[in-house]
Amino acid sequence: MGADARRQSEEGRTAAATLLRGGRFGIGGAARPVLPASWIAFDAAIRRGHSPWFPGPRGAARIEVRLCHPDGRVREAALQGPKPPLPLVAIRCADWVPAVRERARQVLAEALAARPADTLIGLTPLVLRLGGREQGAWALELFETALRAPEPVLAPYWRPARPARWGRAAKPARTMTGEEPDTVLGWLRLSGDLPTRCFATRITLGAGLFGVRELARRAGRERDPATARLWADAALAALAADGPDDEAIDSLLRGHMPMVRAGGVTALRRAGRHAEAADHLADRSGLVRACARWLVKQDGGDPYALCRAWVEDPARLTAHAVAGFAECARRADAPLLRALLEHPAGAVRAAAVAGLRTLDSTDVDLLRPLLDDPSAAVAREASVSLSPVAARLPAEWLLERIAPGRPAHTRRAAYRVLHARGGVLGLRASVELLTDADPGLRRLAAQRVQSLWSPYGPPALPLRDPEVGALLDRCTDLFSDHVMGRMRSQLGIPRAGSGPIGY
Repeated sequence: MGADARRQSEEGRTAAATLLRGGRFGIGGAARPVLPASWIAFDAAIRRGHSPWFPGPRGAARIEVRLCHPDGRVREAALQGPKPPLPLVAIRCADWVPAVRERARQVLAEALAARPADTLIGLTPLVLRLGGREQGAWALELFETALRAPEPVLAPYWRPARPARWGRAAKPARTMTGEEPDTVLGWLRLSGDLPTRCFATRITLGAGLFGVRELARRAGRERDPATARLWADAALAALAADGPDDEAIDSLLRGHMPMVRAGGVTALRRAGRHAEAADHLADRSGLVRACARWLVKQDGGDPYALCRAWVEDPARLTAHAVAGFAECARRADAPLLRALLEHPAGAVRAAAVAGLRTLDSTDVDLLRPLLDDPSAAVAREASVSLSPVAARLPAEWLLERIAPGRPAHTRRAAYRVLHARGGVLGLRASVELLTDADPGLRRLAAQRVQSLWSPYGPPALPLRDPEVGALLDRCTDLFSDHVMGRMRSQLGIPRAGSGPIGY
């Protein structure tokens, strides 16, 4: 579960707990759930925390509680009352009790007929999440049918009537062009809820509302990868069917997402614009660079020579150019990349280190000083390259670099190498960092110590080693007593104060 989903679930549980204690929504009370996962968590929390035998006078008086009550008869009766909260009505449309389900569907259908725009914009994110339930397809089909029907253009000043009640997702995300949506689908396509954006985009594409230039423009400005792919695939299909369109291709080439720009590069071929492929050999995305190399080859060119020319020209040298060169370089080109380790730009040095790793050219003596590089990117790339050969680095030299006085990125890079080395040295470094002032290092060290435990075999540590036992004594709060006992038994290390483990 992601951080956003955890936050929504906590919001729903908090609102439910307040309501069950006799509290109320509004000023001085609990905040009403507003996001789709919050309403689902609210419903689950009410059912878990509310007994059908002891409802309580205050709790039974709240329609929100009655709509989530464990007793289906209470839920059905609540749906007969005036103005039940529509998010909970939508949840009850997937209820396991047929009578509750049918009544809720009747209420939702009436609300959709009376206020289609408010209902669709406010409830679509929730209905999408309920669609995976056993009885959840009905509401999803109802909303999809309504969205596919011809809809009037909304007035420019129109806004959802109650966005705070029905969901923050009703508010559209800001766009680069600042355009205002003028239809329900327009609002949903700009929703801050990403599944809703994809859903509305699929319906839009199925209706064939836009031409190739508009499809490409929307693909280029979209920042959600899944939605951008939908727009880009539609634009490329239109280009294949109707022929090249330079304006549409240019929109794809300027896209935010790599797969959009990659589609624009491949479209250059049918448009007879092969020569432009060389301009994308230094793109920031490896996918786009690969497509550009393919197109250069299709045109009879040599992508290797072009990429090398980028790297050898100081005016055109960038980190992305170095990365592109490394992707098609040969091992004989390693000296050129080594020379770039002295470049003043940290991004170029980091790309050179990564390029040498791509060529399987790891020079320990050359890369070792880069753990102290002032650029965090360089130190990180150096640690990745040195991790497979960590045993060839002096242990004390590495331990010095995780000392508190060192820069944070140097400490992290050195710790990565120490952890790769493993054994007692890696455990010692992790235990030392468990009490570090850097919270990120503390969290990382704790995770790596906890990764030692496996029920399928002992940790990769020496058996009956007193130092291992002493180090485990310093991290007992990371394991349960049972797990710590199992680990000690696997390693032949007695508990503190006990005798030796016999075999």
